[in-house]
Formats: sequence, C-alpha cells, structure tokens
Amino acid sequence: MDLVTIALFVLGLALLIVGAEGLVRGASRMALGLGISPLVIGLTVVAFGTSSPELAVSIQSALAGPSGADVALGNVVGSNIANVLLILGISAAITPLVVQQQLIRLDVPLMIGVSALVFIMAIDGVISRIDGLILFSGIVIYTVFAIRQSRNESAEIQQEYTTEFDIGRPQSFVDWIKNILMLVGGLALLVLGARWLVEGAISFARMLGVSELVIGLTIVAVGTSLPEIATSIIAAIRGERDIAVGNVVGSNIFNLLAVLGLTSAVAPAGVKVAPAALNFDLPVMIAVAVACLPIFFTGRLIARWEGWLFLGYYVAYTLYLILAASQHDALPAFSTVMGLFVLPLTALTLLFLAWRAFHMERRVAAS
Repeated sequence: MDLVTIALFVLGLALLIVGAEGLVRGASRMALGLGISPLVIGLTVVAFGTSSPELAVSIQSALAGPSGADVALGNVVGSNIANVLLILGISAAITPLVVQQQLIRLDVPLMIGVSALVFIMAIDGVISRIDGLILFSGIVIYTVFAIRQSRNESAEIQQEYTTEFDIGRPQSFVDWIKNILMLVGGLALLVLGARWLVEGAISFARMLGVSELVIGLTIVAVGTSLPEIATSIIAAIRGERDIAVGNVVGSNIFNLLAVLGLTSAVAPAGVKVAPAALNFDLPVMIAVAVACLPIFFTGRLIARWEGWLFLGYYVAYTLYLILAASQHDALPAFSTVMGLFVLPLTALTLLFLAWRAFHMERRVAAS
C-alpha cells in the first residue's frame, strides 16, 4: 500500500479534527461575547462546527467529479448511521442516556421525515441542485425554530452547555483577535484537510478494489464523525446526558439538510446516487432513524442494553459492507440470518417495549 496515500489520508483527517475544534472554539466564544446564550450556541454554532468536517469533505468530493460523488453521499449517509448506532451506542453503554421530551415530539420525527425525503429525492438517481436548495432552506427554518425554543430552557440546561463547551466571554481586544484567528485558521485547516482526505479516500478505494461509496460509508464517515464522537462520549462521562443525545440527533438533521443540501446545490450536476446506496444504505439510514423512536419512547431513557444493541448492529452493518464489497462466500448466510431472525426479533422487542411504555403512561395519567 502506498505510504504517501496513507499519510495524505491521516494528515487530512487530523487537519479536519483540529480545524473543527478551532472553528467551534473561536466562533462560540465570539458568539457569547456578542450576548448569545450558551444553549443557542450549542444548538447552532457548535452543532454546525462539529458537522463542518462532513460539509468540507462532501463539497470537496462532489466537486472532484463522478468518483467523488459516491464519497460525498456515502459520507453523509454513513455518518448518520454511525451517529446513531456507534456514537449513541457507545454513550449509552457508558451510562443510560436521558431523552428530552422535545426530542421525542419534534427532533426524532423530523430526523425520520428528512431521511425519508432524501430517499424520495434520490429515487431518480440524483439529488439535484433544486433538491439541494430545498434541503438547505430546511436547515434555516430549523435553526430559527431551535433558537426560539431555546428561550424556554431552564437555567440548569443553560449552565450545562456553558460547562460542556467551555465557553468564556472575551474580556479584551486580544481575546477577540485570538478568537478570530482560531475561526479563520480552523476554516483554512478544514478546507486543506478535506482535500487531502478525499484524495486519500479515492486512492484507498482504487487500491483496495472497493467502491468509493463503501469507503465513504465506513472510513470517511467515521473519520468525519470524530468531533461528534468526542462531544457525545465526554458529555456522557460528565453526566451531561441530554447533550450526548441532542448532539447526535441535531447532527443527523444538519447532515441531511445542510451538508447534503449545500453539497447538492453547489455541485454542477447535483449529487449522483449509486444504485447500491438507493437499494440498501439509504433504507438502512431510514430504519436506524425509525428505530430511535421506540427506544427513545420507552421510559425516555436509552438503557445500557439498548446501547449495546446499537453497537452490535453497527458491527453487523459494517461487516455486511465488507462482505458485499469482497463478494465473500459467507454473504448469503449472513444476510439470511440477519433478515429472517435478528432484525424481526429486534423489531418485535422494540414494539413490545413501546406498547408497554405507552400503557404504563396511560395508567399513570388515569390514576
């Protein structure tokens, strides 16, 4: 394997992470200095900043040509799958995660709806520039709504966001200069890191003999999700469990509306959708989003066993991609076991838990 390609990929990933960190810190401290509340910063600046690697990589990939389009789409779809199954799985395995009522009533249904909308847009084989503009307009509406809703949050939640994102009000002119330099430097590193990461990912795919879509769904998706992974795990360890969940759901909505929307809008011919993505990966993304609803609904808590369930499914999904890419002899047996036994049993279990939780809430309300 070419050492230059490996170095290019690793350096690109490192620059993306450092750039995103600089962008988040600089922008959030500047926003607080302008009098914006910590919670609003968490819902907007930080959410956008942690998804900035996906945005930078997807735009760079789409502009790189047909081979890059698969990386762009795979990056968004793979990141959304990883956010729920991998990040929520790890976070819930560390500590049971509290689910806020707003997530159940608004954000998770919105995530499911947007996922289904993207699938409908992709049926014709391309997410066009008009589709992209429609998606991007959605993130503008969602952000305005999130800011208005945040005014009703308690002082405890406000303080939680202040602590988690280490936001301090600038005290001097020098502080403002430092924050501006962090913001500009972070953006520059994001652009450079995205270019190197995309070039390395395409080279990896050609050397390994797998499609750019598979590389985008796995290596690139997990790599660009590292800021979300770090934010959610640290929040879970600190006991700030609503941040761990809200970060994942908000990031998934942002990925579809802003990242995929803006990428499709700026790409000359939109983003092409490979048949494999339309037939398998996009439906998996929708199924993962739908799976959140009964789990979030049961007691408004993601239990440890549910976290391990998510992790198990992420391992199974990744294994399927590897077996399918290599056309391994074990693929038919693996698909049969998952399709006829594991998935139906899981669906029945989640439906039973949701039904039991619903009836328990009705009994409490009636008493």
